[in-house]
Amino acid sequence: MEMRLPPHEGDALSVVDMHTGGEPLRVILSGYPEVKGDSVLSKRRHVREHLDHLRRVLMFEPRGHYDMYGALIVDSELPEADLGVLFMHNEGYSTMCGHAVIALGRFAVDYNLVKEPQSPETQVNIHCPCGLVKAFVEYSEGKTGGVRFLSVPAFAFATDVTVTVEGFGDVTVDISYGGAFYAFVNAQRFGLHVTKSRTRDLVDAATAVTNAVKSQVKLHHPTSDDLAFLYGTILTDGKDDYSSDATANVCVFAEAQVDRSPTGSGVTARVALQYHKGLIQLNQTRTFQSGATGSQFTGKAVQETKCGDFKAVVVEVAGRAFYTGVSRFVQEPDDKLTHGFLLK
Repeated sequence: MEMRLPPHEGDALSVVDMHTGGEPLRVILSGYPEVKGDSVLSKRRHVREHLDHLRRVLMFEPRGHYDMYGALIVDSELPEADLGVLFMHNEGYSTMCGHAVIALGRFAVDYNLVKEPQSPETQVNIHCPCGLVKAFVEYSEGKTGGVRFLSVPAFAFATDVTVTVEGFGDVTVDISYGGAFYAFVNAQRFGLHVTKSRTRDLVDAATAVTNAVKSQVKLHHPTSDDLAFLYGTILTDGKDDYSSDATANVCVFAEAQVDRSPTGSGVTARVALQYHKGLIQLNQTRTFQSGATGSQFTGKAVQETKCGDFKAVVVEVAGRAFYTGVSRFVQEPDDKLTHGFLLK
């Protein structure tokens, strides 16, 4: 039977679906109108203000789900960039996404966004809203494999901050930046275990922390106000001292969305925090495990740098992404649910 588009109105939306450590990535190939703006950050503002209905179409049910994640490839204003990207999720648009960078590195090589792939690694320069991220894709005999990337400057924003969390009282958190800002707290503070407790309980605790930090701590970023917001809370197993054993965490971000992977930008921020506290040294590799799926990334601080007045590090994160399929989504004008919905 021939595969063809069903009756519909307007342009079909073509996507490639992938996952990195279990966390989905829907790469949008076509169907979007022109994204206006003279920079990736201004393009992010444009889609948020003028094209957000398409995010809901692709991320929400019936085409997506509550924890769907997406990437829209756009032109970059940087001559050294191979592609620009806008990240999207159930709440809006993030500034950095490590699991997506790992997937996009492989995608860029396989879909010829890089002209001449090189062995054993092909470099892919991905312009994210937080800045230029350099990915390195394993490449041999025409096949792509694992991906590592070098982060934008990552730094500890504040440590041992006390916030009043509804239902839990005063809680001490650390706040760190890895392309996005996260609050970090040991799950044991809430009587929870990141790999054994119910996901619902972890989400409730992390969301309560996020709400408290958002209302009680003012964030700022040295280069752009667009980056100065708390993306989520990462609950850890508390194993921050250097060890060859894996350390586990669960990231709850956006509108209580649960990352299935160890969270690439979260690993970046956590490594920066550990380095700031003197718990790890340059080029000491740690393994980070997702409390949700058990999937793993590695991370290490590879270079000291600065971000404004903050002492920062460049972090290398590595993982693997896989393809799960391709789709073409359509809309019918008399479908009252065509614009998407979420069950909370």
